[in-house]
Amino acid sequence: MIWPTAERNVTAAALSCERRGQNSNGPAIVATTFRVGVGYDIHRLAEDRRLVLGGVQIDFPLGLTGHSDGDAVLHAVTDALLGAAGLPDIGDLFPDTDPAYQDIDSRKLLAAAIDKVTEAGYSPNNIDLIVHAEQPRLSQHKRAIAASIAALTGLDPSAVSVKAKTNEGLGPLGHADGIACTAITTVVRDH
Repeated sequence: MIWPTAERNVTAAALSCERRGQNSNGPAIVATTFRVGVGYDIHRLAEDRRLVLGGVQIDFPLGLTGHSDGDAVLHAVTDALLGAAGLPDIGDLFPDTDPAYQDIDSRKLLAAAIDKVTEAGYSPNNIDLIVHAEQPRLSQHKRAIAASIAALTGLDPSAVSVKAKTNEGLGPLGHADGIACTAITTVVRDH
């Protein structure tokens, strides 16, 4: 029997889905072995605060405000890892209304988040981040920040990429009012 073209294409697509472990009427039914997460954080610069980025103290006259230590880099990484594992975000897990997190070291928040990611059956695989800061210039600190994040997450340093960008004088970041970070992570399913 020769099928009409449309029916032949639908049948071929259904067979292809079945071979790939998918239901032709819906989403894939195979387990995902890796997932991607995106995190972002921003904090205002202020006097009388330490500047900590990625768990590394930076010598600068201003620091980041926040309920915790204000480490925008670790907050973005934490959110990205939680998101990749399909977990609630940093604000849900560690709310800034809880006095227990007042001035807490963000390395502790990241460690607790990694425990939750592990409990969900995933492990960090790689981290790529951009620190958005007009001041201070961060090129001399990128390697230390990457090494710190690698140590905190159990990753090889080659699996952590840190880039620093200015905002070319535009907006609040460009006027050096604060520092932001964008992080993209992948996690892999533990077997």
